Amino acid sequence: MIVGFPGETDDDFAQTLDVVREAKFAGAFTFQYSPRPGTPAATLDEQVPKAVVQERYERLLALQEDVSWAENIRQVGRSVDVLVAEGEGRKDGATHRLSGRAPDNRLVHFSMPTAVEARPRPGDVATVTLTYAAPHHLVADGPVSVRRTRAGDASEARATGGPAASAVVLGMPTVGAPAATPAVVAANSPACG
Repeated sequence: MIVGFPGETDDDFAQTLDVVREAKFAGAFTFQYSPRPGTPAATLDEQVPKAVVQERYERLLALQEDVSWAENIRQVGRSVDVLVAEGEGRKDGATHRLSGRAPDNRLVHFSMPTAVEARPRPGDVATVTLTYAAPHHLVADGPVSVRRTRAGDASEARATGGPAASAVVLGMPTVGAPAATPAVVAANSPACG
């Protein structure tokens, strides 16, 4: 959401706040409008003063944070699948947690299984029960069920320098390579093998 676009009135901004309250977004990217030289908007009449843009932005940010937190609190107790990520949680090492994203893109930090062989790898899916909510993330301290995936296999191979450590191949043709015949394509498709 952009706050303070030229011509934005107090009523326009009030309607933006109403939408945020009603939509209950789990999170939102919000920005202050600022004129960029050479863009049509930079020369529009009714530029909103910087102080007004700042004040509106702070109000929008505070409202969205309240909404996000309330929506995250509603998630506590739910079981969710988390796509395990690499580098999502800055404090994962200190908290002995892993991090990833729920299907609705909420950031989830979850307990790391103690058994090394039970730990999910980036790309695997961990099923966890949410135990704590903050405005920008959720926490799941408790049992973790792991579904290993091909993405996790590729991540592990990359980390260990194993045989699948090269780029992931999506079956896309190589530029300049001869086109495969339909029989070759069918014989090499996942459905046939």
